[in-house]
Amino acid sequence: MNKIRLSICIATYNRGKYISATLESIISQVTDEVEIVIVDGGSTDDTRVEVEQYIATGKQVRYIRLPVKGGVDQDYCRALELARGEYCWLFTDDDILKSGAIQAVLVAMEYDYGLILINAEVRDINLSRILNSRLLHLTSNMIYRKLDFERFFVDTADYLSFIGCVVIKRSLWNEREKEKYFGTVFVHVGVIFQKPLDDKILVIVEPLISIRYGNALWTSKSFEISFFKWPELIWSFSLFSDIAKRQVCKREPWRSYKALLICRARGVFSLKEYRMLVESNLRSNMKRLFVWIIAQFPGHLLNLSLFIYFSIFRNFYSKSSIRLDDLKNSRFYYKNHMNKKIRE
Repeated sequence: MNKIRLSICIATYNRGKYISATLESIISQVTDEVEIVIVDGGSTDDTRVEVEQYIATGKQVRYIRLPVKGGVDQDYCRALELARGEYCWLFTDDDILKSGAIQAVLVAMEYDYGLILINAEVRDINLSRILNSRLLHLTSNMIYRKLDFERFFVDTADYLSFIGCVVIKRSLWNEREKEKYFGTVFVHVGVIFQKPLDDKILVIVEPLISIRYGNALWTSKSFEISFFKWPELIWSFSLFSDIAKRQVCKREPWRSYKALLICRARGVFSLKEYRMLVESNLRSNMKRLFVWIIAQFPGHLLNLSLFIYFSIFRNFYSKSSIRLDDLKNSRFYYKNHMNKKIRE
């Protein structure tokens, strides 16, 4: 048997609709030096059936179905525990590898980097339309050394909210603390930034991944995760200056009325989130009133207003395509609302 150099580690849950396309994009590039390790957190759909057809191909696919759902952080850790490769690629269960991605990583591994990050493009949920041609806007491949670690943090931390870009030495992953970050849904970020890496880091700027946008399993909890868990994690790293952390995200982004209005239009902020997450953190009665009003402002009206605004001024905002896609996927989008009424 050939030595496994790269393990592509996937944690999955109820992705029967998408995981076949993901595996097709990977298996078409797999060599004898590459294995695929899939940990299923107890899917209740046809994920197992979809995966088993690829096991039959003999392309070094291993599938482990857990009896109960453990959480995405724990499931990725389990996949890496089972991996045999020198490097592990923490890939997602619904996104796509572009042609040449695995070969590019195998070549980069020859230079003994501790960590390799792969740039990605963003597409709509059907992968038919590009929303962002590249998430990292670096002009060329970057190499970061130990002394550059804060610069690396500033340049890449926001992008690292996407786990599928991470290729890491298995030995490095194993020696670092992980349990502390269970429940954040960003265990990989904790592993990477808890202390400096002694080995060099490579960032490949060519987008070799297509992200299926708006399809994250935690989308229903996106307000809590994006506005609370993510900033809490980023600001927990004492290694970095406050100036560096502010460049990644605000400490309390939920204090922005503009951000809350966008969340309301997207359908991810309501009185439930207000009472559970925001109310107790606001000391001013006036601010409580403003945020309370936003939390129950008519979502359909706000969605339509912002959709028109971003459509008209789309050339002035780098993320306008993503904003419009968010608004279209909202339960408040007028077409979704009309379709719901028709079904009822």
